[in-house]
Amino acid sequence: MDIPVWLNPNNCQFPDSNLALQEPNGLLAVGGSLDPGTLLNAYRQGIFPWYSDGQPLLWWSPDPRAVLFPDQLRISRSLRRTLNNNRFNVTIDQAFDAVIRACATPRGSPETENGTWITNAMIAAYNQLHKLGHAHSVEVWSANELVGGLYGLAIGRVFFGESMFHRQRDASKVGLAHLVSHLITQDFRLIDCQQATPHLESLGATTIPRHRFNILLQRYCDTNHASQTWQTMASSP
Repeated sequence: MDIPVWLNPNNCQFPDSNLALQEPNGLLAVGGSLDPGTLLNAYRQGIFPWYSDGQPLLWWSPDPRAVLFPDQLRISRSLRRTLNNNRFNVTIDQAFDAVIRACATPRGSPETENGTWITNAMIAAYNQLHKLGHAHSVEVWSANELVGGLYGLAIGRVFFGESMFHRQRDASKVGLAHLVSHLITQDFRLIDCQQATPHLESLGATTIPRHRFNILLQRYCDTNHASQTWQTMASSP
């Protein structure tokens, strides 16, 4: 029986993602650490951590891979009306910790029935990546209340989406629409959605083979891409 590779926490050398298991789909490695260097190295290779409290640290690279090409975002008529009526105010990188903690709660998460995989260790690790300028959040406000948002990592011209949440209808969709508009202005070419869900597919996400996804990462995860500051109001899509 195939088993995933065990990683040394002091020297995480990830195996080729093509060695990931077919069942469960994409499980590649166990162990390692969530330090910034390891996480950034993993994402550049199309690998991400996903585990629950009580489990060892698990690393995944599923095949196929869910992605959203920024110019293929699908905005429905109802979402367009919501965007045009200025019902929400959208900011970027103003409340990262609040967003990731909201994503970690089961209530209001559109892509999962529970948020237990966003453990306290994950929250700490991604907060550290945020302080280093790699992880970013989009916040959706109604008056002064945080009602939706999302977070992920930006490497080169790829945004690796991690999770989103909503407490009011369409709030997470509004956040994604503003994120895509922001990414387009900075010449981002790809949004990693990890695994397909009906929610993401309704917004234009599609699936591609893992080998194609890795080719796109090699092309677009260039460290020389100079993006503008993220701490700015998102432009209207």
